[in-house]
Amino acid sequence: MSDVVVVDYGAGNTRSVGAALAHLGHRSTVSADPALLRDAPYVILPGVGSARSAMEHLHATGAADALRARVDAGGALLGICLGLQLALEESEEDGGVAGLGLVAGRVRRLRDGRVPRLGWATVDPGDEVYYFAHSYVAYTDDAVATSEGLTAIVQSGSFVGVQFHPEKSGAAGLRFLDQCLSRV
Repeated sequence: MSDVVVVDYGAGNTRSVGAALAHLGHRSTVSADPALLRDAPYVILPGVGSARSAMEHLHATGAADALRARVDAGGALLGICLGLQLALEESEEDGGVAGLGLVAGRVRRLRDGRVPRLGWATVDPGDEVYYFAHSYVAYTDDAVATSEGLTAIVQSGSFVGVQFHPEKSGAAGLRFLDQCLSRV
């Protein structure tokens, strides 16, 4: 199976993403090496952590420019939770942070309902249930699915971003990851 690079930004859920990939039979490497990020068959920008800290690490390592070049060239990139949020133009987290600009839109703090939003929820369209853990949500015209009225999946060119954690979503999450990886 293909090699997958999981982006190292100094935090994130790299171990659980790697375990899910191994379960599916994929080899993965955790790295911020720009050459690997540009040239790997598949790249995952994982979730968990602070937007400011993650963006500072991505800029310091050259990973931010490599991820932009990858998507500009049509290379597949999956953003998970914070990884989705970092792909947008800006986030109000940490007092305001410029994102990667891979997708037009903005990330805002959840203002209604439970914050943080933790637990299992259905993604529409469809009937699959995934695990969510977030306090911020993406606002973009590139949303292709929602959960409880909030953006759940974003697609723009070769970028796909999910607000849920497929690596923590059991069989449904593994199916989702497998579908993403089979497109390469």
